[in-house]
Amino acid sequence: MSINKNQLIKLQDYLWELPKETRPDMRVPARVYALEELLDAILNDRSLEQLANVATLPGIVKASMVMPDVHEGYGFPIGGVAATRYPDGAISPGGIGYDINCGVRLLVSDLSYNQVKNRMEELSKEMYRQVPSGMGKGGFVKLSAKQMEQVLRNGAAWAVEAGHGFPRDLEYTESHGCLPDADPAQVSDQAKKRGRDQLGTIGSGNHFVEVGRVGQIFDEEAAAAYGLELHQITILIHTGSRGLGHQVATDYLRIMMGAMPKYGIQPPDRELACVPLSSPEGQDYFHAMCAAANFAWANRQVITSECRKAWSNVFGKSGGELRLLYDVAHNIAKVEEHAVDGERMKVIVHRKGATRAFGPHYSELPGPYRHIGQPVLIPGSMGTSSYVLAGTEESMASSFGSTCHGAGRRLSRRGAKKQVDAPKLIRELKEQGIHVQAGSHRGVAEEAPIAYKDVDLVVETVHQAGIAKRVARLKPLGVVKG
Repeated sequence: MSINKNQLIKLQDYLWELPKETRPDMRVPARVYALEELLDAILNDRSLEQLANVATLPGIVKASMVMPDVHEGYGFPIGGVAATRYPDGAISPGGIGYDINCGVRLLVSDLSYNQVKNRMEELSKEMYRQVPSGMGKGGFVKLSAKQMEQVLRNGAAWAVEAGHGFPRDLEYTESHGCLPDADPAQVSDQAKKRGRDQLGTIGSGNHFVEVGRVGQIFDEEAAAAYGLELHQITILIHTGSRGLGHQVATDYLRIMMGAMPKYGIQPPDRELACVPLSSPEGQDYFHAMCAAANFAWANRQVITSECRKAWSNVFGKSGGELRLLYDVAHNIAKVEEHAVDGERMKVIVHRKGATRAFGPHYSELPGPYRHIGQPVLIPGSMGTSSYVLAGTEESMASSFGSTCHGAGRRLSRRGAKKQVDAPKLIRELKEQGIHVQAGSHRGVAEEAPIAYKDVDLVVETVHQAGIAKRVARLKPLGVVKG
């Protein structure tokens, strides 16, 4: 059943609702965060049909939700948020995604644009040399079986202990870079084999390392707390758990599809396979997902070390340190406590292409950020802006402490390749002062700026909705892609 605009009730300029009565199998309403200018693109694919499907999940509470960067995904739409009752509500691999703990981290430097502008091409090339990228590409770190167990159990802390960073980095990482419920025994040998040489690599697709500069500050107090200044040079890292996470998702989707009849679960779409979190299959998947999330945090920590090496190779001691501002996941399920209809309850929050956006005073946040709220990192595309936002009390009240995660695709990868001349795009970006280092023209074409929605409109939506507030805009200067 396709969804059309007439079925949506406009609650606010930025919020639309598909009533629970739209379909007899919906347990809760479905909500869409989007300014009207973004709605047509959202209605072009199956995103809202998938959103209605999510509203049928066993144990779902409040509403199924999508963010303004939403587009069609596997089972869940990308940009989706859903919370189910703990411990018997559903957990669904489709609500986390194949790239478990795909996420973003932001490094900030002591240098300003005027100090680096004449060396951007050199820096981009050195970043490309130091950070392995590309489909299936292995890295400089090769894990033994014992080391793999440690990575899956300890996450970013393993990387720091192995010399790939500083203890301070862990303090500025969501969940300190480690989910304690990880159990390496629930990760298949095939998944471990796929991840054995992929630590410290970004892979392909929309993953990247991007050098940028702070082009605009919207909130002086929040920017000061985060240590951001106008024209400061930044480095954004966007990647996840690579082949290991993909294999975990593949393994457990197959298991859940076989287990659903046992629990009387019949989703409207087989891609929405799920089981109760409290079931043996649900527990096994959750423990494996936590382990894959830890692998992703270790991966971004090792990439941080590689970026610091490239930075030092180009600028030497005069470059100073690259400080980690924050690292946050946008493909994950976490057990959290939220208010639902006035009642505090534990829920399993699925965020698939949605970023945690916790408000001020949350105890896990680093001390200097606690009065402001959690940093939220929103990457744009190669030729547009990225954003630093801050989580809010409103996101805690309305969207399970969640907001958007990027610009969101407008064209499929195939559609983008048909429209984009990659060598020409690379030349045009260079004329704009953006240096692209990529392993293939195909990857550049697939990730061209025209393939994405307007990131400024996406951010304007969540800012108006109050589920994240604008802090700073980052302009790209150099991009490393697979």
